[in-house]
Amino acid sequence: MAAVTAAMVKELREMTGAGMMDCKKALAATDGDMDAAVDFLREKGLAGAQKKAGRIAAEGIVDVCVSDDAKKAVVLEVNAETDFVAKNEKFRTYVGEVAAQALKTSAGTTEEFLNEKWELDPSLTVAEKLSSMISIIGENMSIRRFAKVEEADGCVVSYIHAGGKIGVLVDVVSDVVNDEIKEMAKNVAMQVAALHPKYTSDKEVDADYLAKEREILLAQIKNDPKEASKPEKVIMGMIEGRIKKELKEICLLDQPYVKAADGKQSVAAYVAEVAKANNAKVSIKGFVRFETGEGLEKKSENFAEEVAKQMSGKMI
Repeated sequence: MAAVTAAMVKELREMTGAGMMDCKKALAATDGDMDAAVDFLREKGLAGAQKKAGRIAAEGIVDVCVSDDAKKAVVLEVNAETDFVAKNEKFRTYVGEVAAQALKTSAGTTEEFLNEKWELDPSLTVAEKLSSMISIIGENMSIRRFAKVEEADGCVVSYIHAGGKIGVLVDVVSDVVNDEIKEMAKNVAMQVAALHPKYTSDKEVDADYLAKEREILLAQIKNDPKEASKPEKVIMGMIEGRIKKELKEICLLDQPYVKAADGKQSVAAYVAEVAKANNAKVSIKGFVRFETGEGLEKKSENFAEEVAKQMSGKMI
């Protein structure tokens, strides 16, 4: 077997744009034959993928996959460079396949997940399949994150908003699981998507966070001469009142239920109402909410300028 040198790896990388480790693997698999190594990379869909790796991938979709018994579910985000590709059926089919595998994976991190075998073609890893799709679709892509929820004593219900812009999982503990309970959970998931709560209930709110909020509110009051002149007991009451109001905004169960007819019923009261109607003991244990591209830098482009660059033969 011919020795694979750094120079050979460098040459193959320059020829194909594939990653360094992929080039090394290709040369090892083809006994150092450069032409065969190029074919190897093309067959794996790896040639050309690396050239796109520097592009910002902040568009894409969020998808979910739920087990048949609704005891386990996963939500994940796969990014691409443009919204156009995010709407492409080939891309969306691929994301669905990734979600189906993520539901079964024992990987605890995205990195571990990328290194496992691609179930639909065990000759590839998940990362290699991703590289293949990058070459096929022609944009940089990334499997950014995933989260799994399992509930043995109830069910997990999902909701996808705006075709994949937002994905939500809601963990429901219940001694009765029927269509009414699942519909309630779906409505709660829609609430999470729309109002973006930070916590399930006020019991989850960190004490340090509350202390900091009280400190900020006190400073605000002291900076207002009219409010600062009030008795300390009144000021403390004002602070607690504002804290309570804020918790109603950031805690799911304390939020006004958006589908309530009078606009006054809380999510907790809605859940209790459905539980009573079904003679069930129900609680919302938690939720996961993914929004496409949140926290990522998005590339801002002038489309006319981009076309002009392409027409003039300049690289973008």
